[in-house]
Amino acid sequence: MTDLRLVIFDVDGTLVDSQSHIAAAMAAAFEGEGLPVPPLADILGVVGLSLPVGLAQLAPDLPEPTRARMVDRYRERFFALRVGNAASPLYPGARDAVEALAAVETNLLGIATGKSRRGLDHLLEAHGLGHHFVTTQVSDNHPSKPHPAMVLAALEETGVAPDRAVMIGDTEFDIEMGRAAGVRTLGVSWGFHPRARLAAADAVIDGFDALPAALARFWDR
Repeated sequence: MTDLRLVIFDVDGTLVDSQSHIAAAMAAAFEGEGLPVPPLADILGVVGLSLPVGLAQLAPDLPEPTRARMVDRYRERFFALRVGNAASPLYPGARDAVEALAAVETNLLGIATGKSRRGLDHLLEAHGLGHHFVTTQVSDNHPSKPHPAMVLAALEETGVAPDRAVMIGDTEFDIEMGRAAGVRTLGVSWGFHPRARLAAADAVIDGFDALPAALARFWDR
């Protein structure tokens, strides 16, 4: 089939609202070292980066061994929250949007996330969505966003040309990653970065109900 299209989703802040888990895990990382917890806006501002890179931005003056302990503590806390509570909830309309896209024969769905493989697999299993995604790229195997490696790997795995692919995300890192890989970019305003930081996207939507029309405009170009 020659007209395949690839729709790549970010996860945190795009498909799922993980703000409370991220904030709690980051608080544990800082408090464990006796450090003040950064403001929530600063924490959300680095969501999308790989965890070591995000922590380096939040605490650039700390020695590397201290940040390494904080990475471990964040992960321990996040996994404890994951086990003790339900998975981070899907945003309204996310499930319907994914299922509707997957039902179209020419659509292939992918994921490019700063999550680990372990974290992503748990989330997809918890929500029963894993079977919809034919390519899933995680921070374990790639440089941090906005490096284009994850999108380039998704294109290679699916055989879809860049001009038939779109990266959907809530952060400027998602948009920069997609642009660097040569694909179209669609920002979502309900996530962790304010709309102003999504200005480089080809378009920005305010709800999943606007997704079909936005994608149709991309494909018709």
